[in-house]
Amino acid sequence: MESPRDVLLARAKQGYVASARAVSRIGGRLGVSADEPPPLHPHWKHWVYSLSAVHDSLAIARLDVPWWSYDGIDAVDAWLQARPRPIRVFEYGSGASTLWLAKRVDEVHSVEHHAGFGEMMAGVVADQAHVSLRIVEPVASTAPRVPSAKEGHRDLDFHDYVHAIDDVPGDFDLVVVDGRAREACLLAALDRLAPGGVVVFDNSRRRRYRRAIEAAPVVEERHFGLTPTLPYPDQTSLLRLR
Repeated sequence: MESPRDVLLARAKQGYVASARAVSRIGGRLGVSADEPPPLHPHWKHWVYSLSAVHDSLAIARLDVPWWSYDGIDAVDAWLQARPRPIRVFEYGSGASTLWLAKRVDEVHSVEHHAGFGEMMAGVVADQAHVSLRIVEPVASTAPRVPSAKEGHRDLDFHDYVHAIDDVPGDFDLVVVDGRAREACLLAALDRLAPGGVVVFDNSRRRRYRRAIEAAPVVEERHFGLTPTLPYPDQTSLLRLR
């Protein structure tokens, strides 16, 4: 039997999807919708079009955007263009960002905690030799060494997932923190940054993430605003070691 909290979360998700699709229909009447996505700029047109892809990572990938704020996407894209090659990336959490990064960098090493989604993504990137994707599921534990504060994950240990970065030699120009146990992922990422490297930390307005970022030895560059498929603004941060 579902708990009252589960019911509330399910209803909130249904409302979110419904509101996104409603805005998408309005965009259609305004002539924004089309068979092909509009250019990334102006952001609002691309955003309206993106709302039809709500909760569909591959549909978001076809829009050629990661699931970060638009201003965050612009900032990372500009940084990558200015960065000397080769560029190496490690990514916590696979999806649209994996495919977006694969077009712009020389190596992408991604770790995914969800086996079903990871297997689907592995098939999508199978023909891209410069992309590696590992599935590292959490382990059931009554006393997890690395817990996740996400609802329903209390008795799972994400230690191996967080430390998957240790299995890939060398430093990384960019580390994306957009999966589970992000507080621990951030600490692991900072030890592996190449000189001048950047951590992309998504959804950085959440309270527990704010505490982790403010406690870390980093300088933060916040990018708040429209985000693909979301009917509300969100924030993506770029973090550099002090």
